[in-house]
Amino acid sequence: MSSSAREAILAAAKRTAQAHGYGGLNFRDLAAEVGIKAASIHYHFPSKADLGAAVARRYWEDTAAALEAMLAETQDPLRCLHRYPDVFRKALENGNRMCLCSFMAAEHDDLPDAVKREVQAFADVNVAWLSKVLSAAALAGSEESDRRARAIFAAIAGAQLLARSRSDLSLYDALIDGYRAAGLLPA
Repeated sequence: MSSSAREAILAAAKRTAQAHGYGGLNFRDLAAEVGIKAASIHYHFPSKADLGAAVARRYWEDTAAALEAMLAETQDPLRCLHRYPDVFRKALENGNRMCLCSFMAAEHDDLPDAVKREVQAFADVNVAWLSKVLSAAALAGSEESDRRARAIFAAIAGAQLLARSRSDLSLYDALIDGYRAAGLLPA
């Protein structure tokens, strides 16, 4: 099988996991979406756990790259903090989906250990980036930046969850505006 088939499987798994979580990953359904036989998925991903870990790893790696690109492009930490919620908003804009790792984190007790590690890496990457940018913007000292970064990450993930539960993108925007008004995020 070609690497393009592997990429197509990962893309289909990402869309599925953003809409249905780890529990929604089904080789037969993914194969039908990609246009291959279900057994062919096992060539790249011997088990559902392997697929779940690979898609979560790809998700956090892509997010980390996007965050670093935003910082390199903008070079203004305040502007980056203002744009950060857009990373999560994009999933909602795409068929009322969720952040893949946030969805999987809610399934924590049912996840294989390899998937748990990748989901936790997503949170770690976001918190580390936020902490670095908060410090660069002189909005928090080194000890305070980690605490505030975790609060921002949790608040935005929560806003996404509430907005998805109501299929209401404007609710997400209103919550983000509320975080800015309360001072959690810079205005």
